Amino acid sequence: MGCGCLPSPPVLDCLFQTIRQTQPQGNAIQTLTAPLLLRSFRCTTLVVPRILSLVPPDLTPRGQGAAAVPRGDRRHVPAFPLGLPPVGRAAPSTAAGSGAMRRAAARGSQLWELLALLCWAAAAPAPPSAAPLLCNVSLDSPAEERWLPVLRHFDPAFLRAAVARVIDERVPKWVHEVIRPIAAELEFLMPQPFAGEMLGLCRALGISLGDGVLLNFAYESTAFCTSIVAQDDKGNIYHGRNLDYDFVDILSKITIDVQFIKNRQIAYQGTTFLGYVGLWTGQSPHKFTISGDERAGGRWWENAIAAFLNRNYPVSWLVRDTLSRAEDFQSAVLRLAGIPIIAEVYYIVGGVSPKEGMVITRNRRGPADLWPLDPLGGAWFRVETNYDHWTTPPPFDDRSNTVYTTVMSAALPDKYQTWIRTDT
Repeated sequence: MGCGCLPSPPVLDCLFQTIRQTQPQGNAIQTLTAPLLLRSFRCTTLVVPRILSLVPPDLTPRGQGAAAVPRGDRRHVPAFPLGLPPVGRAAPSTAAGSGAMRRAAARGSQLWELLALLCWAAAAPAPPSAAPLLCNVSLDSPAEERWLPVLRHFDPAFLRAAVARVIDERVPKWVHEVIRPIAAELEFLMPQPFAGEMLGLCRALGISLGDGVLLNFAYESTAFCTSIVAQDDKGNIYHGRNLDYDFVDILSKITIDVQFIKNRQIAYQGTTFLGYVGLWTGQSPHKFTISGDERAGGRWWENAIAAFLNRNYPVSWLVRDTLSRAEDFQSAVLRLAGIPIIAEVYYIVGGVSPKEGMVITRNRRGPADLWPLDPLGGAWFRVETNYDHWTTPPPFDDRSNTVYTTVMSAALPDKYQTWIRTDT
């Protein structure tokens, strides 16, 4: 887990990389990092050295910015161009520009003061990372057969052992006693395509459908995360997330990027764990992006099982269903805010047009709060972890068990990238 109010370093690094790749000649003032670093001591050793490496492009003539980085170069850490005046360079003079110039100069001064304050920190290397396996799942195939080509890339014995360990250590014993006796009926309680896909996976792995449902519940109950949605000065929307779980040693080995194919086109894509039919992270190309962060609601298992038996959606299934059905940012927000789910959650949504960014705080029956981007009012980014944004996060949350980091922009769907932590 990490600072309860701030994105942990990997998600910032990856956001910088994606934005530099899409806007290689922007100026390099890291205005995103100033408010974040001021409140996050964890960024000292991981983010500051990267920010320092980003300053030189601003000290070179316009047009000599870094070239676009090839997609496969996972180590380059780019700048975050927001169109503000470069450090040490005056903004263009306009009749109404003096206030903007003073604000920009203040931001630049604060950034340099911040860097000077933090430069004493040791330059710790970024955690080792690797790209996950990229898989295609055909929505044109029968639901029970869709995941079989993906399973061929993994050792069935390892997967069965992973399922057994996660269920044994995460699922309360009384839940086993509730779910397993009604396993035969579970197929009829779950909506399609999830029921068919889960049944096909369980048959292929030689486990019961009851264990398949318990596995999916275990992942639903423990998703500690950090998400950020931001808009630059050109109105481009960027979305990044860290996903933090227990069992990093297992999950890092079964994290996959999935392209869901329909009529030979990518209908939507996301990042998940093999055996888990929902999505906590995904994008619908040229429409919107979604990430989900757990929200603690008390008595999670009791309420979730009751809601599931009442045919409410698991929270990650609603993410995937929305990616499949919604036509744009607004319709995605309406679905994510209004459809009953089995547990409380935060949905973070990004679109393709200016101002299309939202944090939805969910109760099981509907929205508790909607927190949109407000770039004209200075709120050009929103950060959500696992706490209501109007409260103070607890000091004990040090968020360090990141499984993967994803960055995405629905307007630039080919820039979707995931990094798996490999230092476990």
